[in-house]
Amino acid sequence: MAILYIVATPIGNLEDLSLRTLRILKEVDLILCEDTRVTKKLLDHYGIKTPFLSYHQHSRLKKINYILELLKDGKSLALVSDAGTPGISDPGNKLVKAITTSPGLVVKIVSIPGPSALTAAASISGFPMDKFLFLGFPPTKRKRKKFFEELINSKYPVIFYESPYRILKSLQELELTSKTYNLGPKIVVCRELTKKFETIYRGKIDEVIKKIEKDKVKGEFVVIVSS
Repeated sequence: MAILYIVATPIGNLEDLSLRTLRILKEVDLILCEDTRVTKKLLDHYGIKTPFLSYHQHSRLKKINYILELLKDGKSLALVSDAGTPGISDPGNKLVKAITTSPGLVVKIVSIPGPSALTAAASISGFPMDKFLFLGFPPTKRKRKKFFEELINSKYPVIFYESPYRILKSLQELELTSKTYNLGPKIVVCRELTKKFETIYRGKIDEVIKKIEKDKVKGEFVVIVSS
């Protein structure tokens, strides 16, 4: 039976790779990766010679059909993203859907769990995380106001991702929205998790904004908001 492994890869520190992950990446027939350059660095680091193929959000139907044909031939494939767990704010779930809805195609889909910026941030937040809301990346243009209104009015902690280019803008909009509703939530902002310059900012929104403004902003951010 064909197998598709959904494989989590390090979000920064290359040591965060399980023995099972190493074995699977060596054993599969092909690795599907978001960016071949990023995955090549990981594979070279561990001496893995498995061939790889790009698969990302802009992949055309022809590429997806090719992958489905490989699975029909009984091949074993591993899907990885640039960092973290595939299917979380990346197109991995689209491939799984294509496989599970393809008539007559029988594929075993196996999760190889591991690093995730989402759970890494939640684990060190200090907020009650037995229930929380994950909203991915904020919209870049339309519906931003609605996004932050939903976020600030949530009765559970909210986690979202942000890029270094928009982190200050998003935090400023979050602060403005909180003032509109007369709320004063606390936030935890995680930058460069597991990497050399990992930084955790904690406090009220305006306090964290001032701290980030003083630093050189690089890397992806995970933001957790709790009332």
